[in-house]
Amino acid sequence: MASVVTVSTKPYEGQKPGTSGLRKKVKVFLQENYTENFIQSILDANKDSIVGSTLVVGGDGRYLVKEVVDKIIKIAAGNGVAKLLVGQNGILSTPAVSHLIRKYKTLGGIVLTASHNPGGINNDFGIKFNCSNGGPAPDNTTNEIYKLSTAISEYKIVPDIQCSVEKIGVQKFKVGDRDFVVEVIDSVKDYVDYMKEIFDFPKIKSLLQGGEKNKPFNVLIDSMNGVTGPYVKAIFIDELGASEENVRRIVPLEDFGGAHPDPNLTYAADLVNAVKNGDYDFGAAFDGDGDRNMIIGRDAFFVTPSDSLAVLANHLQHIPYFQKTGVKGFARSMPTAAAVDRVAAAAGKEMFQVPTGWKYFGNLMDAGRLSLCGEESFGTGSDHVREKDGLWAALAWLSVLAATQLSVQEILSQHWKQFGRNYFTRYDYEECPSDPCNEMMQELEKKMGSSGFVGSSHSSGGKTYVVAVADNFSYIDPVDQSVAMKQGLRIVFEDGSRIVLRLSGTGSSGATVRLYIDSYEASDVLGSAQEKLAPLIDVALQISQLQKYTGRDQPTVIT
Repeated sequence: MASVVTVSTKPYEGQKPGTSGLRKKVKVFLQENYTENFIQSILDANKDSIVGSTLVVGGDGRYLVKEVVDKIIKIAAGNGVAKLLVGQNGILSTPAVSHLIRKYKTLGGIVLTASHNPGGINNDFGIKFNCSNGGPAPDNTTNEIYKLSTAISEYKIVPDIQCSVEKIGVQKFKVGDRDFVVEVIDSVKDYVDYMKEIFDFPKIKSLLQGGEKNKPFNVLIDSMNGVTGPYVKAIFIDELGASEENVRRIVPLEDFGGAHPDPNLTYAADLVNAVKNGDYDFGAAFDGDGDRNMIIGRDAFFVTPSDSLAVLANHLQHIPYFQKTGVKGFARSMPTAAAVDRVAAAAGKEMFQVPTGWKYFGNLMDAGRLSLCGEESFGTGSDHVREKDGLWAALAWLSVLAATQLSVQEILSQHWKQFGRNYFTRYDYEECPSDPCNEMMQELEKKMGSSGFVGSSHSSGGKTYVVAVADNFSYIDPVDQSVAMKQGLRIVFEDGSRIVLRLSGTGSSGATVRLYIDSYEASDVLGSAQEKLAPLIDVALQISQLQKYTGRDQPTVIT
């Protein structure tokens, strides 16, 4: 029989969860009791229901996951948790965690990931808590976790528990007079079974193997050495009959092979070049924890996440899941281009604009008002889980391609001709000094609120933009009336073009400045986004003085 030990500790500053959990450098988490403090704070935030509960535990396979899984097992045992469902080797994708929480009706889950941030001893780690609906903890919960972390004086742990997570099976322990169970589960099976319910796998398989056109539809799927590797193997190779040549980087590595596991044109350039130079009809890449996706077509034709969301919204009838559930509303994060709004209007569906952060979609889904949603930061998902889901998005696209028998580019061209096109780009300035960036945001907000700013004209490249709206975006949740303030500076011009500026909450150090540029064209839909948006980008840089405050002439990443 194992005993609970109470360990004295002191608070650490800065354990405030960001948009999706606590993210810091690995070496921060390696400080004495730093990780233990945060885990205890998560459990204490659930103190009314933690005793006798079941939790899901897993992560993206990055450096430190196995060690932290071991700590969670020991601390969960010390706090009266009855059972843990742990992914084999600590591996679970973020959408898989969401599905497991919902399928097995657990109290929630602890997800070990820094998502799309780099891994390895000199890079990033993260911990987040997902609630019983399967989604990221809402603001009131993360605020409580943070508050507890600032005053923590002890944590409870059962140091004698030795529990390997390498083999699937059930391990039982006696902690005082309580039973404590750790069930190590197949990381992939439940999720794959669910995808087979949602999609018509035989139809997608027929597409990949030639189908109606009698010509194989050649795909290249890139897991970027993140968590989706085993899922991609099980789905694309074992279920859909693709070959090893159709997948790449499917072994999860603690440092993601030294790569930056963010599926965009910069960090997934290997995939882009392979599709551009090879005989491929479709390419997809996923991030470290499997919740983000990038979609490209033949010749590496890039689908912006804003367009991806709109196209899927217009074709949900091809997916069996929505044939059964019906299509409710649509939603996007505020910085995401308004392409999906036009689909919602044509379909007569509710349309929501929420702050950045997937947790804001969860309430709408739980209330039965939302079927499909997305963020411009390469996140797409539906109410099948309460997280964005990269693999789901790729399978959704393949379902549409199988049903229409069109190419990716043909689908986009048809869509733009029907709805017009929102040209969109995002400039990221990563790891900038925090103080000047905060000053920039304050000065810009002052300028936006000054007399005469609304109605002012700004010109570049022969185009003039007149300010119609200038605000710091706020959101009142239509379900529970909760309020989220200061969610991004937004300048909307009379022609509907927009400039949005935010400081990101997903970095682990310094400030990441994100500049979003969005301009709608009803008929001129086949141009280059960077060329079409050049005048508006110049106006944005003039108004914000971004280059002065960041000290950067160029962004780190353009998407």
